[in-house]
Amino acid sequence: MASEAGKAPASPGRRVLMFPLPFQGHLNPMLQLADVLHARGLRVTLFHAAFNAPEPVAGYRFVPVGAGVPAADLVPTGSDADFVGALLRFNERLQGAFHDSLREVLEEEEGARPACLVLDSNLRGMQVVADRLGVPTRVLRTGGAACLAAYMAFTALCDKGLLPLQDHAQLNMQLYDLQPLQLGDMVFSTTAPHETMCNCLERIMESARYSSGVIINTFSELEGADLQKIIHGVGVPVYAVGPLHKISSGAQSSLLDADKTCLNWLDKQEAKSVLFVSLGSLASMTHEELVETAWGLANSCMPFLWVIRKNLVQCSRKVGLLEGFEEVTRGRGMVVSWAPQQEVLGHQAVGGFWTHNGWNSTLESICEGVPMICRPHFADQMINARYVQEFWKIGFQLEGKSERGKIETSVRKLFCQEEGRDMRHRANDLKDKATQCMKKGGSSKTRINLLVNFIMSLPSSI
Repeated sequence: MASEAGKAPASPGRRVLMFPLPFQGHLNPMLQLADVLHARGLRVTLFHAAFNAPEPVAGYRFVPVGAGVPAADLVPTGSDADFVGALLRFNERLQGAFHDSLREVLEEEEGARPACLVLDSNLRGMQVVADRLGVPTRVLRTGGAACLAAYMAFTALCDKGLLPLQDHAQLNMQLYDLQPLQLGDMVFSTTAPHETMCNCLERIMESARYSSGVIINTFSELEGADLQKIIHGVGVPVYAVGPLHKISSGAQSSLLDADKTCLNWLDKQEAKSVLFVSLGSLASMTHEELVETAWGLANSCMPFLWVIRKNLVQCSRKVGLLEGFEEVTRGRGMVVSWAPQQEVLGHQAVGGFWTHNGWNSTLESICEGVPMICRPHFADQMINARYVQEFWKIGFQLEGKSERGKIETSVRKLFCQEEGRDMRHRANDLKDKATQCMKKGGSSKTRINLLVNFIMSLPSSI
């Protein structure tokens, strides 16, 4: 059953339908895009999985899909635990329910045609349903352009016999057609069977090529060359409209409760002195890695804000602080279960970000001019980390086994050495470019206007 959030007056504008993937890193960019479209006069109907439901937004219509499908069948249980399989199951098991929900919404419109359905590029199954019911689609890529360009090249690497990886000595092989990537960056999962990964990526590419346009949360000044590859490769219009978290009015839905007391703690720290440590909502570590990270941070003698989720440590639902750690770091370290990341990265006290390099985190760090220590885990994170280190040169990877000495050295490199200061200067240059692209006449502002004008021009009746 559909529901209206709030009592906002009905808008005479066209209606756009939206369907995000129900995970933190996918949900927020879709809500931010919804905010951008709604602010320009479009009405929003948001389909969503019955689990991980987004927070209500006044004026939007929310339509839950698949209330009877057990969430346990659809949610990956760890850092890299069958995330690819979960994506495929999500499409398969919610396709029928989405058909019924979409048909009901179309019937309620009484002949008025929705402008389009904007869906996450991982939802190829829902796109097939929309096509059958005559609803044009656009796909939102919540990852960067470099990631989609790499996905486009995946089949060719398989045809050359380079994937699946046969020899770990090839991990550092340079991919000259995908510079600065290495072959190891194309191993998106260590647990998914190769055939399953091929199927998943094929469906992502189909969702782009069978759509009426691809919307990407990036900006031309950041990923211009990869955007050109995509434009030539998918054969449909491409709209680089990011950074969405800056262009929107701040719309987002947190699936975890943020501890905002950390902002008060940051207010008491010196400018650019604090390392923010967060591995996102899905990545995890072993208990040994937790111990080494803790003592690496402690021994660095630098202030830090560390996010330790209750499920951060593998095979554990509760994480306790190590004996002696709190005493050693008292006054210069704070640990929270979740943080308001955008506000933290934008705080004047934060001078570095230890990140898993999910695209949202990477883009948010770039937009605040914060250099990064990169510790990627799966999916597009290795690609993003490679670009941070080799292409934009605004951070570096913490590679190999987690060891306290290596961590201590890395933190001090970022904050105390000339190399780290150079990274901070380059990060600030990218921050300025991000700011410019959002202004009148800027690349992203222009493409948002093109996108909205095209949506508004579509036929309004069936």
